[in-house]
Amino acid sequence: MVEHVAARTPADQQRVLDYWTPQRMAKALPIELLGLVTSGKGLLSDLTGGRVLPALTGQTAGQAVPGRTARTAVPRHHAAAAPSASTVGTRWGSGGLVARTTGRVFLTVAGADFVCSASTVKSANKDLVVTAGHCVKDGAGEWAANWTFVPGYGSGGKAPFGQYTARRMFVPDPWSRSGDDNYDVGMVALATSRGRHVADVVGTQEIAFNAPRGGQAYGFGYPADPPYDGGHLVYCAGRLRNDPHGQTRDQGLGCAMTAGSSGGPWMTTFNAATGRGTITSLSSFKYSDDQRTMYGPYFGDAAKALYTMAGRA
Repeated sequence: MVEHVAARTPADQQRVLDYWTPQRMAKALPIELLGLVTSGKGLLSDLTGGRVLPALTGQTAGQAVPGRTARTAVPRHHAAAAPSASTVGTRWGSGGLVARTTGRVFLTVAGADFVCSASTVKSANKDLVVTAGHCVKDGAGEWAANWTFVPGYGSGGKAPFGQYTARRMFVPDPWSRSGDDNYDVGMVALATSRGRHVADVVGTQEIAFNAPRGGQAYGFGYPADPPYDGGHLVYCAGRLRNDPHGQTRDQGLGCAMTAGSSGGPWMTTFNAATGRGTITSLSSFKYSDDQRTMYGPYFGDAAKALYTMAGRA
């Protein structure tokens, strides 16, 4: 496991909170676009080949990054009347625990501001969130700075449960060394907000490791590229299947969520009435020839060791 100390002192944490003005949050781009907006020596700048992350739908390295004005003109997806067991991307409108525990992440890499998704998980320190490794560290490249979690994020930059800065970050060794997609997992121990642990404010989801493969899953996140706008929690639901290309041990979920959804939790044994479930994976990447399937890493022994270390930080 590889660890990074982030905003350690109260003064450091306040500087991060002050950095994220509403204007900066509104302009932040999905982390999957890192390679398109920087010259990039890290892993993400090389992902425009055979395999790409969710944000790169319809994008190539030579194309311009979509502008904010283009996004505001796109019609919003409205919430379904009741949760569905099969959807490739619908606004979550049923409330429950998941609407509190899932949130947006704001971070800075290579001098540019980005967004991801994440979820709180049950832990000894009451401070833990799980997200994608590439939302914490750019593969073998640099660690993210100004890392802030906003649970229950709402339209217009609303933070109903406060904002929580990162104090310690963790990724598996294979992700830190080479950006191995099998290990695209990040765990972040948060600082308290106004003296309260995030778990005490919004609650937590369960997490499991070495779970049976396949089965029904629900994936959540805050996609920000059209036809979504990043202001609402969106979910996908369906049966998991193995990577048909055999390039990873990941599982796939039918899901059309776009950039910004990276790091969002995938839950099994999910109760749609209460919004409570067990996290067994997260949104990681898509193949360039299949934009309707999201892939997520299998939470095995490495993810379990990461969780154990981060949960005690």
